[in-house]
Amino acid sequence: MAQQTAPVKTPKTDEAAAPKHDPPRGTIAEWTVTILLLLFGTTTLVQAFVIPTASMEDTLLIGDHLLVDKLAYAPAGVVSKYLLPYEDVKHGDIIVFRYPVNISDTFVKRAIGVPGDRIKIVNQQVYRNGELLSEPYIYHKSGVIDSYKDNFPSEPSSMYLDLAREPRLRDMLQNHVVNGEVVVPPDSYFAMGDNRDNSLDSRFWGFVPRENIIGKPLLIYWSYEASTDQLTGNSVDSLLGHFKDLLLHFFSRTRWTRTFRLIHGFPDKDLPKAVQPVSAPGAPPVATPVPAN
Repeated sequence: MAQQTAPVKTPKTDEAAAPKHDPPRGTIAEWTVTILLLLFGTTTLVQAFVIPTASMEDTLLIGDHLLVDKLAYAPAGVVSKYLLPYEDVKHGDIIVFRYPVNISDTFVKRAIGVPGDRIKIVNQQVYRNGELLSEPYIYHKSGVIDSYKDNFPSEPSSMYLDLAREPRLRDMLQNHVVNGEVVVPPDSYFAMGDNRDNSLDSRFWGFVPRENIIGKPLLIYWSYEASTDQLTGNSVDSLLGHFKDLLLHFFSRTRWTRTFRLIHGFPDKDLPKAVQPVSAPGAPPVATPVPAN
């Protein structure tokens, strides 16, 4: 699993207030914030994080080492709100958060639904507030349609029996589904991995509480081809094997083209216009492996 990170407290938003749209930060501004964090940041401001699984492929790869901006979603003070890049979680943001089922684990996913949104999935296609999303960042690699996770919300099938017992998932399916759509409650988010066939996300454990969100990734400072076992193993043999691999293959397995790559979300304005399907025939449900985190 990912490295443990410190919690970040966040305020409740005023649903009655009109939404505010901050001007987007340009590349120079993003690099300025990144450099400042690198020069002066501590674990209070920035956190190192490694991607251990394939749930965000091909946006983030196993072995991507990230710097996470912990100020981005922090509560704005009376003065600091004019000096620091505080913002709300928006559609398409990549967020780092404490796993609601076990807060000692840290997950990274993409925010698909914000408070008040209505979400449903029909044959792998996501609808938000009645509109089909065209998501250029997603990947479906299994080649099959699953009766539960690809047609959501629905009752989990027998292959997801253990996940179906998760109280947060039961609460979402029983108390937050209206007319076949999941309605995101206040101070919560619906998040999914870009690798939709292999992602343990809100479809399996419910909403991300606002208070669990740590921040968002700023950049990939190093990327190395490694396996999930190498990155998550805690035994001495596993650690020694990983260090040996680094000594032998550092230059050949480092993904140099990903080094210092800035990480961006995908705001609504950048989404291509989706073409509404004429019909939505479903393929027979095929059992697929339980997704990675």
